[in-house]
Amino acid sequence: MTVHYQVHTDVAVLTLDLPPVNSLGQAMRQALAAGLQRAQDDPQVQAIVLTGAGKAFSGGADISEFGHDAAFAEPNLHTLIAMVEGCSKPVVAALHSVCMGGGLELSLACHYRIATPDCKLGLPEVKLGLLPGAGGTQRLPRALGVEPALNMIISGEPVAAALLAQVPGQKLLTQLATSAATLLDEAVALARSVASVRPLPLVAALRARHPQGDAYFQFARNMVKGMAKHFPAPAKCVDAVQAATQQKITDGLATERDLFLQLMFTPESRALRHLFFAERAASKIPDVPANTPLRAIESVAVIGAGMMGGGIAMNFLNAGVPVKLLETKQEALERGVATIRKNYEGQLAKGKLTQDKYAQRMALLSTTLDYADLKDADLVIEAVFEDMAVKQAVFTQLDAVAKPGAILASNTSTLDLNQIAAFTQRPQDVVGLHFFSPANVMKLLEVVRGAKTANDVLATAMAVAKKIRKTAVLSGVCDGFIGNRMIERYSQQAGFLLDEGCTPEQVDKAAEQFGFAMGPFRMSDLAGNDIGWAIRKRRAIERPDIRYSKTADLLCEQGRFGQKTGAGWYDYLPGKRNAIPNADVVAMIAANRQAQGITPRQIADEEIVQRLVFSLVNEAAHILEEGIATKASDIDVVYIFGYGFPVHRGGPLCYANEVGLFNVVAAMQRFANNPLDDAAFWQPAPLLQRLVAEGKSF
Repeated sequence: MTVHYQVHTDVAVLTLDLPPVNSLGQAMRQALAAGLQRAQDDPQVQAIVLTGAGKAFSGGADISEFGHDAAFAEPNLHTLIAMVEGCSKPVVAALHSVCMGGGLELSLACHYRIATPDCKLGLPEVKLGLLPGAGGTQRLPRALGVEPALNMIISGEPVAAALLAQVPGQKLLTQLATSAATLLDEAVALARSVASVRPLPLVAALRARHPQGDAYFQFARNMVKGMAKHFPAPAKCVDAVQAATQQKITDGLATERDLFLQLMFTPESRALRHLFFAERAASKIPDVPANTPLRAIESVAVIGAGMMGGGIAMNFLNAGVPVKLLETKQEALERGVATIRKNYEGQLAKGKLTQDKYAQRMALLSTTLDYADLKDADLVIEAVFEDMAVKQAVFTQLDAVAKPGAILASNTSTLDLNQIAAFTQRPQDVVGLHFFSPANVMKLLEVVRGAKTANDVLATAMAVAKKIRKTAVLSGVCDGFIGNRMIERYSQQAGFLLDEGCTPEQVDKAAEQFGFAMGPFRMSDLAGNDIGWAIRKRRAIERPDIRYSKTADLLCEQGRFGQKTGAGWYDYLPGKRNAIPNADVVAMIAANRQAQGITPRQIADEEIVQRLVFSLVNEAAHILEEGIATKASDIDVVYIFGYGFPVHRGGPLCYANEVGLFNVVAAMQRFANNPLDDAAFWQPAPLLQRLVAEGKSF
């Protein structure tokens, strides 16, 4: 059932019912149109109430229809809205919980709107690279006022009904309901009270004006240009709202539709829609049923009070979960707790945290130097030095003290989780939880599945990620898992570019112009150049066939480990993160180049970007083929949320699809012919070759 139809004496109540958010897909639109017609045709019915079952009035359009014929199938949303607006009997929208996108646009066509004070109203289409396409840019400015409406449309953020009701002169909300429990009764009472009122009030008949007119819209355009330079949608939103102030409603709606269709087929909107579905699909594990019973996680222990351990602890404290922090020395514990306090105090100073919340979170934190104190923890997360011998010592002790059924997690970023699990008598309880630094900020969590990790442990890990507001992606076991395995290839290419003639600044600028949050050398300085150095030393023993530029090792031999030492590929002033080019580093790169007999050449930004990005793509194809990642979209999620890949490009594999895999492989073949590059590096992964041969994409 998608729409319930009931008559309360003389008022028909139509209830949208399609969990979880009553989206307005074709079946819902058909059922709603039928219900409206039935109410229209019933002489007993004097007024109509439209509401939603469950946890939403409506979350809006069915996004899976976007870009497909189903979105335009009749009755489409425009037809439905026109039907509501043209109804001869008053239609009251009873809004609660969530009223978003097409749901809000539908409610704007109703003659009256009543909402619970906490109902969140919004037009989030800009977050999908679109603008509201069913009248939102034309009706909301008329109902709410131009400025507040444009702010809502450009930000895409929802606003509580109680706040919107306070906007001077607003005609969006007829009244606020007392509570969710009384909403329907109050809506029916409102419907009866206006049943004989004519003419029916229409938002479309209101005027939208701004006292500064064109000057205001030019100011708005300048603002969005600076804030969203990679995204065309915000500027188009300004154009559409300006049309609402200059055109009659029919012309404004036509303008809005033209702009919507322009945006629908942009690569930016395709990328954002891809990410929308990818993020939601990431938590689904193909062979772990959705109804898998979860283990209760009511207390957590974190081993290691350094920057990573402290950040991990904060995630759980923020979610109201008690945390016991373990270190080997009291001074290390005190430093860790002091850092947590400092982080919270920074949030306090910025008004992002209240004193009460701060006190509550710190009260959930306890410390210990004794492993025996971890015996009651439901989940233990190890965040110690990235060395297998250290991990062995930790997990051997954990195995001895942790209660049966406790989940034992490692935050390792590269090491073999199966080997770590083998240090215990309970490998089924061991899982990787690879947080990204800073762990209390970064949204990504790689959940690493060992060969013997139990299904309920994986399901619980995914649920825990949701609880602490992380986006979790499943990875199999390999050196570096998904993200770090790929970033190593990216870093290799960055080093080869230095050997051939680039400077760190040139490579970083090209990557950042493409849209990366930071280029490879700034990123390495932030993470710590010594981390990559340790990996290369390990590689020299385990995989001597892998080739690297020598420049990164030469840099580390000078103690230039990055921001933490104030010197890396760049120089850094105390307390600042600005990367200042260093002439000695450039000279060192040139000397290394000369020692190898390499004549430098000018390298175009396009080649820099292609070599960096396509190195990620090829390694990702290997990862997919090996089953380390279960789907291509998971890899895009890892790179968007963990590595600063440009959001407007949708992730490395989404971008490769846009470029065309045939073109990607052709570029790789060109790079393989470069005598200073590595031909073996650019051998296309079998999956990539197969997709090209079959004319398919990731």
